Amino acid sequence: MLTIRKSGLQTAVQDLGRTGFQRYGVIASGVMDPFAHRIANLLAGNAETAATLEIALSGPVIEFEADHFIAICGGDLSPSLDGEPLTMWRGHFVRKGSVLSFGEPKRGARSYVAVAGSFDIPVVMDSQSTYLRAGIGGFKGRALKNGDSLQTRPLPAGRLEALKNQNAQAPDWLIPPARYHEQPIVRMMPGRQFTLFNEESRTRIFEETFTISASSDRMGYRLEGAELALEKQEELISEAVAFGSVQVPADGNPIVLLADRQTTGGYPKIGQIASVDLPLISQLKPGESLKFRHISVHDAQQLYIEQEQQIRQLKIAIQMKREEWT
Repeated sequence: MLTIRKSGLQTAVQDLGRTGFQRYGVIASGVMDPFAHRIANLLAGNAETAATLEIALSGPVIEFEADHFIAICGGDLSPSLDGEPLTMWRGHFVRKGSVLSFGEPKRGARSYVAVAGSFDIPVVMDSQSTYLRAGIGGFKGRALKNGDSLQTRPLPAGRLEALKNQNAQAPDWLIPPARYHEQPIVRMMPGRQFTLFNEESRTRIFEETFTISASSDRMGYRLEGAELALEKQEELISEAVAFGSVQVPADGNPIVLLADRQTTGGYPKIGQIASVDLPLISQLKPGESLKFRHISVHDAQQLYIEQEQQIRQLKIAIQMKREEWT
């Protein structure tokens, strides 16, 4: 069990999302940075689909009420254990009574804490993800508060001791961290309504720099910069949207739809971000900027396949190391 002594800005239980229910108007939700979430789980010895704690910007203070094994991946929010800096992108044995805290965000906006065994909380519509606006899933359907206690699932006999040995025998072994940038180049495919935009807008979307607005959240990032416009006004029928769809409302400022996006949208979509680059934009903070670069569907699919192969190789490497250590 672990107890939240200080909640931070927004700390919530998330997994890879609530899929299969958008037809009923239920959003997918889930983590903003799937890559970091998956790697954290693998390092903690969990399935990639297990729930983690998603921590935004100002992190929590967490006390561990029992011995645990954890991993932290994602943005560098200066984690420390009992006041000592904690290395990210690797596993750590944590003794009962230890306190995990976070400091200044150095790079990125969100960290993911995976705990071996994951969290013993209800599954709602096949997911433990927190849908904050509807108040469902996660821990009581909300972000964590001071004093909350999270139960973890018990580990098989000897598992925690094996993870502890892993920690002792390979203190410097870690996964190469993801490279987050303060002004990333985000690859984007032309969207379904790309040709409805005027020529100037179709050019500017790939040439101009856009800044993340302060009025952004897990539902979507509002971008400030070059205003985009249709060739002529069109009445569009609402249709499905995806994680990374880039819509343009009447004011001409694009909106990148993220984890808590609505299920359908009627604004014209100028682009769709390649899935491998979703972590780059999800880790940006308000005031930071990005540029889009054109990519074809074929190349985006190839990058996705390569990333999945990389994760598979990491999974095998982690398992081999774990067997070696035990």
